[in-house]
Amino acid sequence: MSTLSLPPLPVCPKDDAVQLHQSFKWLGCDAKAVISIVAHRDATQRSLIQHEYKQLYSEDLLKRLANELHGRLETAVLMWMHDPVGRDALVIRKGLLPAVIDLCAATEVICSRTPSQIQLIKETYQYKFRVSLEQDIGKRTSGHHKKLLLAYVTTPRYEGFEVDMEMAKKDTKDLHEAGEKIWAADDKTFIRIFSERSRAQLAATCTAYQEMYGGPLEKVLKHKTSGKVQHGLLTILKCCINPAEYFAKVLRRAMKHNNDLTLMRVIVTRTEYDMQYIKAEYLKKYKKTLDGVVHSATSGYYRTFLLALLGPKC
Repeated sequence: MSTLSLPPLPVCPKDDAVQLHQSFKWLGCDAKAVISIVAHRDATQRSLIQHEYKQLYSEDLLKRLANELHGRLETAVLMWMHDPVGRDALVIRKGLLPAVIDLCAATEVICSRTPSQIQLIKETYQYKFRVSLEQDIGKRTSGHHKKLLLAYVTTPRYEGFEVDMEMAKKDTKDLHEAGEKIWAADDKTFIRIFSERSRAQLAATCTAYQEMYGGPLEKVLKHKTSGKVQHGLLTILKCCINPAEYFAKVLRRAMKHNNDLTLMRVIVTRTEYDMQYIKAEYLKKYKKTLDGVVHSATSGYYRTFLLALLGPKC
């Protein structure tokens, strides 16, 4: 569900391109004008604006925005201007680059996307960077973390809602046995089940685990796994149960630790998917509106932009 507060009348990409160009003529750029346009356009409209800008001014709009804007606002707006799949591919690519190594961002994006989304990301990744996603994961990650990510991007998974309860019970027993290892969990078993099962099937396994062993599967992961593989497994698990709640927690943690990159990444990447649900979960869990907390945690035009993406208050 998108939170974009689109204008009541159809917008014209050419007019938007002209208005953006005019906003660049102001001393220091009219950031408010830029935000009033780009923050209220969906992915198709943003793509058309970029095309029209190139036709009119023989200049790449993203490069011009990079020159005109600065700091956190620049980073957030440039991230937003990409289409959702291309943006995901770019976040993963940057996260895997040696100079950046933000594996948490790459892991989160991979492990929170559906199989059909991952397939589109893989195709876009290959087209944009002339290398497969699998190759980059193989080069930039290691150990069980690498095995998890490779399994998750290569294993076909059912996306429907039907579940096999006998399979859920068997998986529950296998996971319990793997988690009962003396020194550490058997990560291979966790990776196999988490990468092969649909979200609905894994959710059924979570329920079965609670019923059979009297405790949540999440607790086992937190106690028996660690590091980047734990982050990936927990992301998969939480997104199969309630992705909106998962991202509400990520946003809460990002603002608590002043992590602007995570804050803007989650808001930008979820706005065109499920931001209204995330806002509702945030209010339910923390008794505060996400809009209000973001307003307190940010400032300037960066704040204005993020609040515009968050859309109408719940």
